[in-house]
Amino acid sequence: MMVRAALVLFAGLVLLRISGKRSFGTSAAFDVVVKIMLGAVLSRAATAASPFWGTLLAGFILMGLHRLLAWASFRSHFVSQLVKGEGAVLAEHGQVNAEMLRRHNITHQDQLEGLREGGNIAAAEEAQAVRLERNSSISVVKKQSE
Repeated sequence: MMVRAALVLFAGLVLLRISGKRSFGTSAAFDVVVKIMLGAVLSRAATAASPFWGTLLAGFILMGLHRLLAWASFRSHFVSQLVKGEGAVLAEHGQVNAEMLRRHNITHQDQLEGLREGGNIAAAEEAQAVRLERNSSISVVKKQSE
């Protein structure tokens, strides 16, 4: 069991290097699903719940598919939208888009938190644009000072 665990650890490190830095550093739904699936697959190899080499191979195939979809998303806007989704404008020119907040289940308090974190501002009126990004973070473009 210890040897299996050590081999799975090293295989996991190799898979992380294959997947690229961005894969496991983001909160995009696409990447979260891959993280969960990879953890589940590798845990089966470590605990001997499935054949060791076949399970490791499944992990490598999963990472290969992840890389393939990431490459296809880079090349195709259509694939990118399917895999990663779309962002949304929550406020523009200081005007809050209440429909977008409702559609994405973002409360007024959530938006204020995003304004403080993303733009170091206290209200949407101080922003040129406030966006819900594809990775679910809120980004802020401040108004230009005159």
